[in-house]
Amino acid sequence: MLAKHMDPLREEREGNVREVGPQAVWSLSSCKPGFGVDQLRDQCLETYWQSDGPQPHLVNIQFRRKTIIKEVYLYADYKLDESYTPNRISIRAGTHFHDLHEIEVVELNEPSGWVRIPLKDALEQPIRTYIVQIAILSNHQNGRDTHLRQIRVHTPVQKYCFSAIKFPMLRSVECAAYSTIR
Repeated sequence: MLAKHMDPLREEREGNVREVGPQAVWSLSSCKPGFGVDQLRDQCLETYWQSDGPQPHLVNIQFRRKTIIKEVYLYADYKLDESYTPNRISIRAGTHFHDLHEIEVVELNEPSGWVRIPLKDALEQPIRTYIVQIAILSNHQNGRDTHLRQIRVHTPVQKYCFSAIKFPMLRSVECAAYSTIR
């Protein structure tokens, strides 16, 4: 799959999605001191997570309850990070670490900005999961460690339309007597 460049903040402002990252527990396979989860989630595009160990580099996002996830947004910048920029990413999901299955594999070609990765099940619906794992499989220029500047996790916003609810017609004389407001 080729990733699409979009603006997650616009999607949130329009009310189509909600960012559920704060509801999760975040962990990393490794990080350099001062370049960890706090920098990955600080909403500042100048800071970043930097891994410090062998690939694949992992970002684990665990929810307390099963959560509907529509998409994940990553911010990467090849011009600033060069060989630290992810090139191939696997998105996995499951109920715990021992049953993770691959949802999507994404190839990034010198990304510069937000990259949207939709997460869908076999019925083309947003996934329902306890854990999302982002695995950096390779970097540009065969780089070893990776930089990711931000990650946002979206759930769809439920829009209720009560006029669409169909009630059965009450046709008996007894029911008709109670079907109007007096």
